[in-house]
Amino acid sequence: MTDQKAQNELRVAIAGLGSIGSKIAAALDQGIEGLTLSAVAVRDPAKHQSFLSSLRRPPQVLPIDQLGDAADIVVECAPSSQLRSIVEPAVTRGRSAVVVSVGGLLDNFDLVDIARSNGGRILVPTGALIGLDAVNAAAVGTVHSVKMVTRKPIDGLKGAPFIVQNKIDLDNLREPLKLFEGSARDAAKGFPANVNVAVALSLAGIGPDRTRMQVWADPTVTRNVHRIEVEADSARFSMGIENIPSENPKTGMITALSVIALLRKQRATLCVGT
Repeated sequence: MTDQKAQNELRVAIAGLGSIGSKIAAALDQGIEGLTLSAVAVRDPAKHQSFLSSLRRPPQVLPIDQLGDAADIVVECAPSSQLRSIVEPAVTRGRSAVVVSVGGLLDNFDLVDIARSNGGRILVPTGALIGLDAVNAAAVGTVHSVKMVTRKPIDGLKGAPFIVQNKIDLDNLREPLKLFEGSARDAAKGFPANVNVAVALSLAGIGPDRTRMQVWADPTVTRNVHRIEVEADSARFSMGIENIPSENPKTGMITALSVIALLRKQRATLCVGT
């Protein structure tokens, strides 16, 4: 690689190498135009040693708060409880942070102000939701209502705070059960690992308090099923998507692919979609 090319490349760091982070790391290592994988942060480096050494250009392993020193873009692929410790040091240094656990952003919304005052950016990938660009476009005009219904297999919902607090027994469920109906903000509190899509939808459209949400536990589905209905002055549209779970049943496979697509856009010569 020429020095000039290396200087022009955006350095990407990844916090967390679970089912999402490892796929993004592998894609960067295989090559994305204008980007290079510079660093990762993991809780247990020994556990990921064989994966990291299998990469063509193994990245540095750094503490979470140092990723912003080694990268232009820091990608958060960790539990939402880690969100602040990953994003704050990055945006304080004027870097971009790609946030996967977008539900955690609602409780840490001052990070947007910190990013603004330091020249940083917070990028939320489309994730498991097609049509987010249509919602973005509609929100330039007036959006009247946004409703979302999520149906998930039992395994993808186990351990959610809402389930634990209400002592709901999912194991013996034989038919679909509506667990929750309310705002996207409240849904994010009850199901932090499950409704990142709803929070992304709300931030693209009319906000987390006006976006209405239902969450169903459904033993009849094997995919994470989302249905969205939007009423706006420019258009009325609905969309449905059925996402195949990754190795982590709480996360769809398409989430990692969505982050890779977002990273490609950063330096792509041809960029399609808003």
